[in-house]
Amino acid sequence: MEENITKAINKHKEALEILQKQSLTVAKIASLLIESLEAGGKIIFIGNGGSAADAQHLAAELVGRFRKNRKALAAIALTTDTSILTAIGNDFGFDQIFSRQIEALAKNKDIIVGISTSGKSKNIIKAIEVAKELGLKSIGFLGKDGGDIKSLVDVNLTISLDNTPSIQEMHILAGHAICEIVENHFSNTECDG
Repeated sequence: MEENITKAINKHKEALEILQKQSLTVAKIASLLIESLEAGGKIIFIGNGGSAADAQHLAAELVGRFRKNRKALAAIALTTDTSILTAIGNDFGFDQIFSRQIEALAKNKDIIVGISTSGKSKNIIKAIEVAKELGLKSIGFLGKDGGDIKSLVDVNLTISLDNTPSIQEMHILAGHAICEIVENHFSNTECDG
């Protein structure tokens, strides 16, 4: 048991080193989100499985709060409406569950954040393609070699490992760092909680 714990911690350390080398990318992503929000846009998160949970988590940090009381920031995860997801999945196919929503909901100045540990999620690829057609910027939180999504997005944060849990841990760590930067930019009163 102790050996498994040590192995997991060592994988985490390796992933941390990969993330640390991309601190400028994390800062660039935060800047793009701030720019979008200041222009009246919203942040649209998408992902599957654990990445769907991360999408919801990060949207909640922006709409609610991360650490400080401040105005609500416009963010949404397109992973939460089971009626929409199942209707689109049934009528059009699972590959279109996000692209149809982006077609319906995305507006000028919005940013799409696609979270995919493989970088190959077809529904995220289709969503990014629709976002491009609409003239929107897109960001990828990716793993492994970044897959097909890496070349489609404007900015990618790729955790180049084959270990999905480590990739997800770095995605949420980077997401928290980004939320803190964004929140500090929009905060007037400080209230840690």
